[in-house]
Amino acid sequence: MFTIGDFAAFGQVSARMLRHYDALGLLRPAVVDAATGYRYYSADQFSRLNRIVALKDLGFSLQQVGAIVDAKLSAEELRGMLRLRQAQLEDDLARSAARLTSVEARLRLIEKEGHMPTDDVVLKHIAATRVAELSAISPSYDGEDIGPVLQPLFGQLFERLGAAGITPCGSPVAYYEDAEHDTIRVHAAVPVDTGSAADVEILSMPELAQAATIVHKGDMMEADRSMQTLARWIEDNGYRSDGYAREVTLQFDMDNPANWIHEFQIAVTKRN
Repeated sequence: MFTIGDFAAFGQVSARMLRHYDALGLLRPAVVDAATGYRYYSADQFSRLNRIVALKDLGFSLQQVGAIVDAKLSAEELRGMLRLRQAQLEDDLARSAARLTSVEARLRLIEKEGHMPTDDVVLKHIAATRVAELSAISPSYDGEDIGPVLQPLFGQLFERLGAAGITPCGSPVAYYEDAEHDTIRVHAAVPVDTGSAADVEILSMPELAQAATIVHKGDMMEADRSMQTLARWIEDNGYRSDGYAREVTLQFDMDNPANWIHEFQIAVTKRN
């Protein structure tokens, strides 16, 4: 048997925490001396302690921990549950990293306010284009919602075109439309000359009679910089925008987003 101090040391927790677990009924001492009130633990209880600590460290509440360990799950069942929780935490970490990158990009944008020339904006006609595309719904137009929808769409699109023997003949294009309940329909498209595939839509992407365009170089996390330059040009030159910007991928580097090049195209009309 181990005193509470020794059991805490071997289990790498504090004696105070063991007392807390005892009070909650999570981990009762094997023996409590009736005369002194001293708590004693057995080596067999390390198994339960390990489960409690692992579940707590993975973000489960102590109430949830108690329910899980009392369910007497097998090691394999517990391992599966922990792997699921691990995946959830990894996803949370990735989302937090993306938010941090977005905050850093926004700070750089703030620092450059008033120093973004609009002479890189070009007004041009965009002809109608025959494209193959897939589409899906995004909860919003926020980058953190669009990205997880758009990226898999392009992967599926190129995979299906390859299976159908269709070779793209131009640069990939992402474009957006309002959908029901304030959601956004995301389109992943690529120009094609001929061919058809049962699981890919082939259509004509409409022309843009007049489009204000700008070439954005770098990570799409910093797209706001170019989009706001575009917006300033539209306002300063007496135009109004119509819909969301199209994003044409001119250069893509899987390993380094800093090497990406996109052209943003947004339909505009002269204000009366």
